[in-house]
Amino acid sequence: MKKVLIITAHRKDRAPNQRFRFEQYLDFLKENGYDCHLSFLISAEDDKVLYKHGHYLEKTIIFLKSAVKRTIDVINRSNYDLIFVCREGFLTGTTLFEELLHKSKVPMIYDFDDAIWHFDVSEANKKFGWLKNPGKTAKLISMADLVFAGNDYLADYARHHNDNVVIIPTTIDLSEYHQVPFAEKDSICIGWSGSITTIRHFGMAIPVLKAIKEKYGNRVNFKVIGDGNYRNDELGIIGIGWKKETELEELAGIDIGIMPLPDDEWAKGKCGLKGLQYMALGIATVMSPVGVNSEIIQDEQNGMLASSDEEWIVKLSKLIDDSILRRKCAENGRKTVEERFSVDAVKGDYLKYFNQLTNIK
Repeated sequence: MKKVLIITAHRKDRAPNQRFRFEQYLDFLKENGYDCHLSFLISAEDDKVLYKHGHYLEKTIIFLKSAVKRTIDVINRSNYDLIFVCREGFLTGTTLFEELLHKSKVPMIYDFDDAIWHFDVSEANKKFGWLKNPGKTAKLISMADLVFAGNDYLADYARHHNDNVVIIPTTIDLSEYHQVPFAEKDSICIGWSGSITTIRHFGMAIPVLKAIKEKYGNRVNFKVIGDGNYRNDELGIIGIGWKKETELEELAGIDIGIMPLPDDEWAKGKCGLKGLQYMALGIATVMSPVGVNSEIIQDEQNGMLASSDEEWIVKLSKLIDDSILRRKCAENGRKTVEERFSVDAVKGDYLKYFNQLTNIK
């Protein structure tokens, strides 16, 4: 059995980038000879304070505990046959721990799914922004024996720093995401799924949704999943906090899923996860044509693309008025995920690259 050290920030089943990048391959990898050890930094207790304002003493303790954890990883590095780094090994700008791991000569994979070389810090931790170093991404890429990039935009950046770059898309496990049977409804639910850090993207759609509400009245309703603190009285929205146990049930209640994004450098690095989740469940999907979204969606075939507010209103109206089109987009969206963005479609590549780096023929 080959041993793999997975370096990441969060515990299993906590962070979307981990869940949809590598966690859903762990059982498959184990079946094929890889014993993967997840070394994460942020415990469930730490999570309660890390993304809140203040709590400076607790955050300092998290920092110290993280340093100890990574020091132990460095000491034990020679016990592993492969090291897999998800985004970064430490939550500040240092690359010290990755450099020490790299010196062990154990093959290293670096995986990333966002344009994290651009500065981005949560509102609650802006005072700690000076500790961040977006430029570390280039250094981490350069140290890797192989880079897993989530899309073409990210891969193009990575190839400036490393010749060994492959695209591994963010994928959905269709053994969990079962297609929701299509149903005619008196009121169409337009929904968004995300987190407290991406709720600002949902905010871009508010003028559009207000126009849709004015046009259709009770024929539409709205749902926000991922931020339990979100409220919009005019649209009748009470945000639903994210829970893995209820996520699929909540998503299944949506008839049209939306993924609005700004057309900026950060958003271009996005891997389309929200849209892929909707599509996997057989939910008609409307996305901003930013980054990989334009590669995922063929307009009016497996979903819709919309740029301006006017386009969003037109595309949503079409799906509300035309149940045949809504069903077509839903069913073709599911097929797109099956063929290109599912675990079954990509797991062979995962195993191939693991075998290459550990010299298994």
